[in-house]
Amino acid sequence: MLKLPGWIKKDIPRKRILLNAESGGTYSILKNYKLNTVCQEAKCPNIYGCFNKKTATFMILGSRCTRSCKFCGVEKGRVSKIDEDEPLRIVEAAKKLDLKYVVITSVTRDDLPDGGARQFAKVIKLIREELSGVRVEVLVPDFSGDNNSIDILIDEGPDVFNHNIETVPRLYEIIRPGADYYRSLAILKYVKKNKKNIYTKSGLMLGLGEKKGEVIAVLNDLKKNKCDFITIGQYFKPGRKNIDVSEYITKDKFVEFENIAKDMGFLGVFSGTWVRSSFHAEEMMNIGARFMNPP
Repeated sequence: MLKLPGWIKKDIPRKRILLNAESGGTYSILKNYKLNTVCQEAKCPNIYGCFNKKTATFMILGSRCTRSCKFCGVEKGRVSKIDEDEPLRIVEAAKKLDLKYVVITSVTRDDLPDGGARQFAKVIKLIREELSGVRVEVLVPDFSGDNNSIDILIDEGPDVFNHNIETVPRLYEIIRPGADYYRSLAILKYVKKNKKNIYTKSGLMLGLGEKKGEVIAVLNDLKKNKCDFITIGQYFKPGRKNIDVSEYITKDKFVEFENIAKDMGFLGVFSGTWVRSSFHAEEMMNIGARFMNPP
């Protein structure tokens, strides 16, 4: 196992500071409304900073996934029934947190005929009805490539449709069993083709054994398939059962990939060690909006 290099260490707020911030804050609100977040379930390293700023990515459809991706910290196993009251609780929590930008994700639910698309749609619809002016980003699984499920979701008009490509195609069999690289590309293209006003977004992890040329090829594929935004971050092993880190990427390499992506024409690019799919999501949305609709 690779040792974490000194230059990659990040300042994390002390537990005491976090607990003080959570008193009446993000953690307690989420707990009171019995909501899951990918921040907690996937053991995101940015959780302290985000929770202290009263932001979080809501995770619907339970906390257990039907797939076994080797990079992911979310629990696998027996899934829960659909919680019909979950959309309302998300709206109430968003009100308490005073969110102006809401990010919704989910576990993969291959057991459901629609992959969980209707639950996404219900959340978006209720946010539109109850939270005037609030924008919505969805970070979705692949719905097994079912366009009907995708239509159910995008017909409710999320502002951003995010579906992560995660890694290079050569590593899919190891890292993402059950997923398909070209299916994920097709999903992004389908959304942009059918809903031109929805921004499309994807995320890529580095440090899994990919090569520079493969990363550049993925960026090219995403751009060709109409992806607007890209996030590029370092993979960290979330648990003992997950795959080991192959390499810790230097800051210079992240900057290089950022510049390459910008030169390709992506509207928004975040590339760095601690970048994640929902990293400064509202800021990226604003960057894209300014580019598309200059003053």
